[in-house]
Amino acid sequence: MNDMFPMAGLVRPPGVPGFTAGPPGASQILRPAIRTLPPGVERYLVPAGGSVSAPIYAGDIVKVVDIEGGQRAELLAAGDDGKIDAGILGEKANGPADGVRATLAGTEESARNVLAALKRRGIDLAGAEAISVFGSATPAKTSQEFKVNRKGLILVAAPGRVMAPDAHDTTTNLELFITRAKPDDVEKQDLPEPLADQLQDIRIKAATAQAITVKAGEYFQVIDVDGRECSDLQCFSLRKLEKGIVHPLDPTTTRTLVGVGYPSPGLPSKAFDTGFEPLIEVVRDTCGRHDAFGLACTNRYYEDMGYFGHANCSENYNEAIAPFGVEARPGWMALNLFFNTGIDDTNAMFFDEPWSRPGDYVLFKALTDLVCLSSACPCDIDAANGWNPTDIHVRTYAAKEFFSRAVAFRMTPDADPQLTRETGFHSSFAKHTRDFVEYKGFWLPNSFHDDGAIAEYWACREKAAII
Repeated sequence: MNDMFPMAGLVRPPGVPGFTAGPPGASQILRPAIRTLPPGVERYLVPAGGSVSAPIYAGDIVKVVDIEGGQRAELLAAGDDGKIDAGILGEKANGPADGVRATLAGTEESARNVLAALKRRGIDLAGAEAISVFGSATPAKTSQEFKVNRKGLILVAAPGRVMAPDAHDTTTNLELFITRAKPDDVEKQDLPEPLADQLQDIRIKAATAQAITVKAGEYFQVIDVDGRECSDLQCFSLRKLEKGIVHPLDPTTTRTLVGVGYPSPGLPSKAFDTGFEPLIEVVRDTCGRHDAFGLACTNRYYEDMGYFGHANCSENYNEAIAPFGVEARPGWMALNLFFNTGIDDTNAMFFDEPWSRPGDYVLFKALTDLVCLSSACPCDIDAANGWNPTDIHVRTYAAKEFFSRAVAFRMTPDADPQLTRETGFHSSFAKHTRDFVEYKGFWLPNSFHDDGAIAEYWACREKAAII
């Protein structure tokens, strides 16, 4: 009998699996970042009012899905020569690419990424025509497929207008699926698109560290290439180093001044050195789980575990910072990016596999001229790097660039990350407070500086609140 609950006169609760006859099978190991799509299939989310681009190759099958229905889609394809040609998708253009141009005229992150991809390939949208599919009466889950004739770049947009208060024509997301004809021949891209034109592109190989100079006002982005890889970050004021003053970034000072376990976008965003000087500001964080309590891994740790002569971040730091006249240390304090730690109810510090996924990053702004040490942690004896040390990548951007302050929000664990956005009322609220908190993907005011939370509470009880 497959279900034993009726034998006892009981009803099996919902969600409780029934019993299967036969010997028990082996438990399946659950691993993060395992593909949920068939081999050779790629999925891209086209944001409402935005666009995405992706490389395509001869024989690929492109499928566009109208997820909620009623959403128009525009498709462009361009060859390696930069010329737009709908024939690459086996179709003829049926109208001007006004929707594509409208989505790229905005300030959304997706628009900047696509424009950068078009610029790198020399693609000009002036006078371009597009393939337009779907419409206001399209049922949900409607899809259309195209077969790629030759190598190129595809651009898919989900254009829409600002919805009137009495209308129902909401702009919604689209899905783009690409089934590769020859998955092994696809040029591998292990990094997300740059956030802007980068000044430096630095690959830090597994089990190594590098020193990077960043000028005041510039940004630097630390990317976890393959996911679940810790990267220790240490910074020094270049001005102080030139005077022989060694004041490294100090997590203890930082925790004391900002009042949180580690800095994050928003008010508690700065990290300080031992002289209380602010060195960096966290602008974006798509992982949200780091450590500011432990040292960068040391030779002592590996020797205590029985691994003599094991590579470690502290000794890698010593080698990288030596040209700047800084004395070696047996252990370096650091912001341990992507390191998943905590303190439990028994006051014991624990750690587990990182939460970071491939392409997750932390974006910092330099508050003074810096020498930064960034490592790709070599630990392969425990869960710190998922037992598999991999690379870290660092990009730097000019001070003129603008990046919104954001964390990554996922509606469900397997959803695409969405960066925190400002509400339509943000500019008005910003006149009254700097205290904003992230809530379900939006920055919302936590309190107003004129009266405070207690006065606001009584105002809601005794007067009126607009929600």
